[in-house]
Amino acid sequence: MTGSSKKHELKSKQKLEKKLSFYTKVKDAVTSLNAKKTISKKSKQSRRQKKLKAYDLSALSEFLPEPAAPEQKTEGKLNCKSRQTLVVRESARLKAVLDNPQFQLDPFAAIHQHLLATQPPAAAKDSDVEKQGKTDSKDKKRRRKKKGASSSSQAMDI
Repeated sequence: MTGSSKKHELKSKQKLEKKLSFYTKVKDAVTSLNAKKTISKKSKQSRRQKKLKAYDLSALSEFLPEPAAPEQKTEGKLNCKSRQTLVVRESARLKAVLDNPQFQLDPFAAIHQHLLATQPPAAAKDSDVEKQGKTDSKDKKRRRKKKGASSSSQAMDI
């Protein structure tokens, strides 16, 4: 019996050694995978940073003019009550606009006059551009009339 117990003991030691070697292999595999994962994460992060650098427009900000006045903030959060007051206020404005006799006669002219009155005066260059735009718009109207006449004759042929 002593011989068989020695064999049994030897087998159990071999099993234990196998288990230990298996566990060390698993541990090595896990550490190598973690290392690979961190390397791949770093490369992904560097790719993202490169993409972000491509979209970086801060260099263009030095060429843009500074805003003269800070933008007016609208109401930050609209809860039910503030939304309701906003609707009431805007509906009163709309009613006032619709009841305006100038708006009833010629809405586009009334809007144009309102914009001229409320917008800041344009520079001299802008006025030159507007004059050129007026002559261009007259030419466009003439072209449209000619096209309209020719297209109606074409429509009759078809």
